[in-house]
Amino acid sequence: MSERFLIVGLGNPGRDYERTRHNIGFRVVESLAAKHGLSFSKKQAKALLAEGTILERRVLLAKPQTYMNLSGDAVRPLVAFYNIPLTNLLIVLDDLDLPLGTLRLRPSGSHGGQRGLRHILEQLGGQAVARLRFGIGRPPGRMDAAAYVLQPFAPEEQLLVAETLDRAVRAAETWLQFGIETAMARYNGTAEDAARNAAAPPDSSKAEPKDE
Repeated sequence: MSERFLIVGLGNPGRDYERTRHNIGFRVVESLAAKHGLSFSKKQAKALLAEGTILERRVLLAKPQTYMNLSGDAVRPLVAFYNIPLTNLLIVLDDLDLPLGTLRLRPSGSHGGQRGLRHILEQLGGQAVARLRFGIGRPPGRMDAAAYVLQPFAPEEQLLVAETLDRAVRAAETWLQFGIETAMARYNGTAEDAARNAAAPPDSSKAEPKDE
């Protein structure tokens, strides 16, 4: 149990942003911490940290306090200070291009336009960083995307948000226990996709594409 893992949820600090779509990464790591009796009681390297053991893994959960676009200013010092191998790092973030209720894990790839992930990849000097994308859906009509992500979820979306948060927590736990490939196979897609994946026999001929 000597290896340490780092799971970073992306969001913006401050009460004004707490329940917005852009802060769903914060909510995932908060839910994971609560499930395992951990608390964000430590501040280091421009991040709030919860530290402890999850499923027999030594884990740090982090919420950068830099604002989204400078998330790498928190992640890079944490990776360096705790000597975290990049294979032991998972970034949890929102994704405009995925419908609400959809999860997508990948072991590497581009930032896909998400500025927090972009800054992290720039600071770490590569794209080989696992990420868990939480779909928040596209803005309606001609609404500006920047305004949309800073809105709270609609009342009629709350049940689906809660269900997807639960799946995201279980996806992170699976990543910790069994690695990214198993987490991808079990949790990528909607809840219905995940149920079909769990019921279907494994097919080694199908490879998951990386983010473009």
